[in-house]
Amino acid sequence: MNLEQTIIQLADTSGVSGDETKAAELALEMLKEFTDDCYIRNGNVIGHLGKKGTKPHIMIDAHIDQIGFIVTYITDDGFLKISNCGGIDRRLLLAQQVTVLGKEPVTGIVCAIPPHLSTDESKVPEMDEICIDIGMTKEQAEKVISYGDKIVFATGCKKLQGDRITGAALDDRCGVAAILRALEIIKDNKLDYELTVMFSTQEELGERGAKIGVFDIDPDIALAVDVSFALTSDDSEIKCGKMGKGCMIGFAPTLDKELSQQFKAIAEKNSMPYQIEVMNGETGTNADRFSVNKSGVKAVTLSIPLKYMHTPVEVISVSDVENTAQLIAAYLQEVTV
Repeated sequence: MNLEQTIIQLADTSGVSGDETKAAELALEMLKEFTDDCYIRNGNVIGHLGKKGTKPHIMIDAHIDQIGFIVTYITDDGFLKISNCGGIDRRLLLAQQVTVLGKEPVTGIVCAIPPHLSTDESKVPEMDEICIDIGMTKEQAEKVISYGDKIVFATGCKKLQGDRITGAALDDRCGVAAILRALEIIKDNKLDYELTVMFSTQEELGERGAKIGVFDIDPDIALAVDVSFALTSDDSEIKCGKMGKGCMIGFAPTLDKELSQQFKAIAEKNSMPYQIEVMNGETGTNADRFSVNKSGVKAVTLSIPLKYMHTPVEVISVSDVENTAQLIAAYLQEVTV
């Protein structure tokens, strides 16, 4: 596997929360390299490996959806009114280039008043004040765009210096790539337990895909592979991980402490770089849904450091994705029945 290219291919495929079909279909094709028993159910990509019905039943998850927008109205002048799907930083929306996923892709620009004409440059517009200019009349727009169509940032992934990548949907396609890479590492290993892989839908709307997926799968142990905050020049080392320093292993009241400690011990035994991420309550990831499934599931978060979360220019280090995959693979190779 060319991990960098896998990340880019996944991240550059559209999959706004609630409309993840293209991204899910691509991930399913990639998953088929490791198991024939895989499918899409209620938006979630599911794959089964190992011995069904054998304990422990382990599930590994990364969410397949990305933040974006939804068309709510077409004005008489042909502008699109929109709302957000997931948490959008409205400070950086103005003058962004976007793609409207209508009957055919349509390029648009988020409207922005030139600073020369603005009376308050510091004002952050509300979502209901934002319009998208697609250069069409209302009649032209209605032929290719419908209410409810999704919109994505039009920023494809680009390589930065070293092993860093920037793009708009690295959250959490890099987590999907990490799981696929882990499966590649262990593909020649015989698994004496049941392993289920899930690439879940609608995480950005409240972990909805995770909730229905884990209820159906009903695992004993669940690993949530996601992203977390990487340190930038204006943030605190206490709150953030560092890029290039490996996977961030989660410790939180809502996570299983023994499982977190087990991943820490595996990393140390194998001389793998890792970081500790301490959270004081819920994690904001699918692990929150896993841990309270039915009578409870042992859950842990494994996070890839990411800069500029929920923007068109998220940044990751490929080495962190590889190290996360190596840690997952080492854990899966240690599991005993």
